[in-house]
Parts: sequence; C-alpha cells; structure tokens
Amino acid sequence: MLDSKVAIVTGSTSGIGLAIAKQLASSGCHIVLNGLAESEKIDTLLREISDMGVNAQYISADMSKPDEIEAMIADVYQKHGRIDVLVNNAGVQHVAAVEEFSREAWDKVIAINLSSVFHAIKAVTPIMKQQGWGRIINVASIHGKVASPYKSAYVAAKHGVLGLTKTVALELATTGVTCNAICPGYVLTPLVENQISDTAKARGISEQQVMDDVLLGTQPTGRFTSADDVGAMVVFLCGAAANNITGSEQVMDGGYISG
Repeated sequence: MLDSKVAIVTGSTSGIGLAIAKQLASSGCHIVLNGLAESEKIDTLLREISDMGVNAQYISADMSKPDEIEAMIADVYQKHGRIDVLVNNAGVQHVAAVEEFSREAWDKVIAINLSSVFHAIKAVTPIMKQQGWGRIINVASIHGKVASPYKSAYVAAKHGVLGLTKTVALELATTGVTCNAICPGYVLTPLVENQISDTAKARGISEQQVMDDVLLGTQPTGRFTSADDVGAMVVFLCGAAANNITGSEQVMDGGYISG
C-alpha cells in the first residue's frame, strides 16, 4: 500500500526520525530526510535509503523557521507531484528549573517541538486533501500526557502537539487524511543521552541514578522503547488497518502511565 508514496520525516538524520525513515523506505516509500548532520553522513544515509529501492533526498530546512518549512513542502511537491506522509519528529530539549529557564531556550523548544508541527501541517494539508489521501503522524512523547520536573518547555510543547493532533484529525475526518500522535516513553537516542548530565545536575543526583531511577525507573518493563518500534508504529498508522484511526495517541511507554 505504501509503494511509491512520498514521505517527509523531519529530524530524521539520527535517532527516532532515522528509524522511521528507514522503516517507511523498507515499505516502499520515497523518503525526504531533514535534520542536522555533516554532509558526509547525509550522503551515507541517502545511499543507504536509496539501496532499499526508493528515491531519497535531503532538505536542510530549519524547523524553527516557518518560511523554510513551507519552502520544503513546496519543493517536495514540485519534485514529486504529491506528498503522502508527513512525520513531524524534529525535537530539541532543555533541562532547567522554571525560574532558571531562559527565554531563548523556551522559545527554541516551543518553535521546534510545537510550532514547526503546525506550520508543516498547514502547508501539507491542501495537498493531501486534493489527493484524497494522506497520513500526518506527530511524534509527541509520554510527556504529552504526564509532566516531569525541569522540562517546562518540552512538556508544554508535547501537550500542545496532542491538542493539535486531535483538532487536525477532526477537521480532516471526511477527507481521507488521518492525523495521529505517537507517545513514546524514554528512547535511548542522542537527545535523551545529551540530557542525562543536565538532569543529574538539576536534580542533584548521579548520571547513573538518572538512568536507573528517572529513565528506566518510570517504565515498568525496565526497558527503553526502541526507535525501530516507533518506526513500525508509523508504518502501521500509514497502512490499511489504520484507515479509521485518527486523532489517536499511540502510547509506547513500557507501562509508564499505567502505574
């Protein structure tokens, strides 16, 4: 069903986004990568995806800039004549107590984690409505449903992503376009690894305690959610079995919010 579909995955040069892009490519989608990486790495990723028998391109749109997001959507549409799948995955994190949270850090997290999702959806919606088919998938977080200390901007943004997902799903309910969110628990990605030391400092505990108590301690399975599992969920939401799933929050948290 996904053969020759065109998919844009933001923040897809590493971590969850790259896993999603590769899973979609293995299902037959042509892939548009986006994110930060050295040119050599980007060339390697494009070759790896092209070797799966699909087209691959990279667009270096800054997801904090609406004009660049709109230009990316326009560029992909001009090249392919269609856009079938949009995965909003780009994200950044900042860990600090609320009274120490800088204005610049707040604005950056909100711009990339929330506002970029809106701008990308706004730009792609007319295309998908005209096609009569589309899949918009927003990678939120378990922090879209529960809070953690020292992550005010991230938690606020991810809660916003879930509200936006539901609203867009209702607006597009009769168009053949679905909009869903995925809420992973902790996934051991560069984003998570980079915040371990900051979290340890903010909470006054060791980095090992952050791993054991703050990260894995919240997930009853005692395991990180894998990036490949998130990718598989994206493929499922793009498939025929998910035709009537829209406005949903697919929780993948190892039982985090069940306790």
